[in-house]
Amino acid sequence: VQPVESGGGLVQAGGSLRLSCAASGRTFNAMGWFRQAPGKEREFVAAISLNGRTYYADSVKGRFTISRDYAKITLYLQMNSLKPEDTAVYYCAVRTGGIYVYTRPGDYEYWGQGTQVTVSS
Repeated sequence: VQPVESGGGLVQAGGSLRLSCAASGRTFNAMGWFRQAPGKEREFVAAISLNGRTYYADSVKGRFTISRDYAKITLYLQMNSLKPEDTAVYYCAVRTGGIYVYTRPGDYEYWGQGTQVTVSS
């Protein structure tokens, strides 16, 4: 099982991007997005539970929206009002069990390779 992210790129501050994560092969209960900027630790961005409950990091609340397509087993992250500090490699993460939203990297079983998001000022 290898989630595959897409949708990253270069955008000006104030712009938008939509990330996708295709996670085929089995059913995943919880899914999430993390990001890692150069020289920094991987940090939580957003997560969604099996029943659609969502949770966001304070730094992206009101600007980013996480959603999932259950039939396609695909996760999305709509990113609006992007800032230079959002520049990072964004990773999709999934787990097979549990009923909650999960915010720690260790809570997830499978990770994508990452997609670069660069926001210019």
